[in-house]
Amino acid sequence: MEQPSPLAQGAGPFTTRLTWRPPGGGTATWESRPARRRGVIAVEAPGTAGAQHTSADDTALARLRHLNALAATAFIIGGALFAAGAGVAQFGSGDATTCASIYFAGGLFFNTGGYVSLLQVVNAPRHVPGGEAALVTQRWRWWSYEPMRIDWLSAFVLFAGTLVFAVDLLDSFLQGLNVQQVNRLIWAPDIIGCALFLISGALAFVELCHGRHCIRKRSLGWWIVAVNQLGSVLFMVSALAAYTRPATGSLINADIANWGTLTGALCFSAAGILQYYERP
Repeated sequence: MEQPSPLAQGAGPFTTRLTWRPPGGGTATWESRPARRRGVIAVEAPGTAGAQHTSADDTALARLRHLNALAATAFIIGGALFAAGAGVAQFGSGDATTCASIYFAGGLFFNTGGYVSLLQVVNAPRHVPGGEAALVTQRWRWWSYEPMRIDWLSAFVLFAGTLVFAVDLLDSFLQGLNVQQVNRLIWAPDIIGCALFLISGALAFVELCHGRHCIRKRSLGWWIVAVNQLGSVLFMVSALAAYTRPATGSLINADIANWGTLTGALCFSAAGILQYYERP
């Protein structure tokens, strides 16, 4: 008998959930985030009620655990350093170079967390639509180009955002800049980086909610994405407040800029702590 076509869900060209009947019977359901984060696929055997989880092999699970721990640690430390830099700037306990140095160190950890997050996607176990209810481990890769996968696109945009932040953080060491140069070399990359973070978070919500609006209070993945997105919003508020007025040479609001960075950075650290528990 011919097997029915898999049922795909998602948004636009992106598939985030796929349900099909394996050759052995029953129902298999692959979801993008649980598969790449925890290495599991849901399987409902014939004649049973409720799905069980089938895990990838030990090689894939070990990869996911190690990459998850590394990414989480990087975001926790990066967020803590950004919060410290904002605290130094707000309470005046250091000069501009001290603040720039702390921010730059935090940016390096954000770069690491962004790239490792991309590695999690690149090396996640893959499903075989219409085949057995199993996840297949592929060879290790340091890079891939898969723009039709929403998880890859979200992670890539996040990593790109961390690289743009690196430009902003490097330029902040420059001395003797006029107002126009400050806005072009420091403020503009900051705004672009924040926008990329927001886009990455929006794509993560699409992946998690399969293209619909959702609030999942019992989902750890939802809370991680939500807290990260809150951090991105606060970073954007901070960046907007950090625009230097050409007429006066002063920021729009230094307090909002500093507190936005501090609280946004703490959100990323908190999400990193939660991420430790979203593992195989």
